[in-house]
Amino acid sequence: MARYTGPVCRLCRREGVKLFLKGPKCFTEKCPLEKRNFAPGQHGRDRKAKIVGYGLQLREKQKAKRIYFTLEGQFREYYEKATRREGITGELLLQQLECRLDNVAYRMGLATSRRQSRQVVRHGHVQVNGRKVNIPSFQVKIGDVIEVREGAKKMVILETAREFASGQTAVQWLEIDRDALKAKVLSLPKREDIQLPVNEQLIVELYSK
Repeated sequence: MARYTGPVCRLCRREGVKLFLKGPKCFTEKCPLEKRNFAPGQHGRDRKAKIVGYGLQLREKQKAKRIYFTLEGQFREYYEKATRREGITGELLLQQLECRLDNVAYRMGLATSRRQSRQVVRHGHVQVNGRKVNIPSFQVKIGDVIEVREGAKKMVILETAREFASGQTAVQWLEIDRDALKAKVLSLPKREDIQLPVNEQLIVELYSK
């Protein structure tokens, strides 16, 4: 399965904003964006051209793709599905991304980053409604119960992740039991529940041209 395997801190530097792709490191002074707040590459420090129009729209799309670790084809498919539903297209797009199983695992505190939570899901450590699901893009629904499989509950990675998650903002649309490594979907996430540095309207404008 295709996925980005390069250095993720370069992605934050390219966008000029923290995308929180590296877990705890993003909250310390070791974050590369704190030390080198300019685009990566030989000429990154010199390129300070003002971005307008299409460039702004493209950067917003790239930020959303990189935060949720999706590729262009899959991201475009999420947009197409959002356009076919009733409601605000941009919010419906983010809602689908937020309801991905790997993102839910991250919100539950099963990993310190979405890339790490993708790995936890792919390795078969998570189950939904009692059945193992190893597809990171699996869409959870209202009433679904997500939990760590019994044989994986003693993984060291989960202990580290729970310590990291204890200091994070609570997720209103999930009922999370961190001790039992379990969560229930209470509702679909609303825009105010998705605290991300993304202007989804610019993404819609880009794709609707």
